[in-house]
Amino acid sequence: MAISAAQVKELRQRTGCGMMECKNALVEAGGDMEAAAEALRKSGLAKADKKAGRVAAEGVVVVEVSDDGKTAVMVEVNSETDFVAKKDEFQNFAKAVAARIMKDAPADLEALLAMPLSDNGASIEEARRGLVATIGENINVRRFVRREAGAGSLSSYLHGGRIGVLVEVQGGDPDLAKDVAMHIAASRPVCVDESGVPQEMLDKEKEIFAAQAAASGKPADIIEKMVSGRIRKFLAEVTLLGQPFVKDPDQSVGKLLKGAGATVHSFDRMELGEGVEKKTENFAEEVMAQVQGS
Repeated sequence: MAISAAQVKELRQRTGCGMMECKNALVEAGGDMEAAAEALRKSGLAKADKKAGRVAAEGVVVVEVSDDGKTAVMVEVNSETDFVAKKDEFQNFAKAVAARIMKDAPADLEALLAMPLSDNGASIEEARRGLVATIGENINVRRFVRREAGAGSLSSYLHGGRIGVLVEVQGGDPDLAKDVAMHIAASRPVCVDESGVPQEMLDKEKEIFAAQAAASGKPADIIEKMVSGRIRKFLAEVTLLGQPFVKDPDQSVGKLLKGAGATVHSFDRMELGEGVEKKTENFAEEVMAQVQGS
């Protein structure tokens, strides 16, 4: 039977599929719009399943902070290429996911994917799979954090949609909070202070330093002092308060905060594709260059 251009247009608007896909689906369905839409939906889900194993390490990190600074979310949504990550459909999907996290505080990723992308709409997982079928790349909602501030306020920093930071600061002013967030993006601290350093990480470093010092052949008391000194240096390198402030390396972040009468309670840092095998790019160095030049 003859399929009109208006029918094809309507089906494209409903499904987001290509013109020929819509025309063929309508032909096979004998012009039945509902049947054609259902066939395309099933076809799209099958395509999404086939693409599920493909590496998706590009994408975007989205950050959202409430107007009162008391609630903040950060989510990483991945695509296979940077080209797709810039598409409006992808960007809008990622922003809608962040908005849902902000509104409904899902307990984990599984709970998030089961939630509707928009009120009374399809689930985030269904929308994700539909987007895979439409765009033609694997797309994943990889991880998220949602924070409620305690005594302080939540601030954020986003570098090119690739590195996101949330930080809770008590005291100081908004400029200080932003500077601290930018520092975290550039310098990758592990935790706020020494108390937050994982014991496993500390033990491993001690073991390495002890072996290096022992190889020097120096007396045991000297070796002990060498190890202690290297541990102090290590702690300064991995803790936010111990690191030299990127805008003024002559003072530590701890001294900066003390001078402003401010305290950092916690922070989260998320870098796009972190831990996923991909082409090596050092976005932290980009941030470092930016903050040092500002």
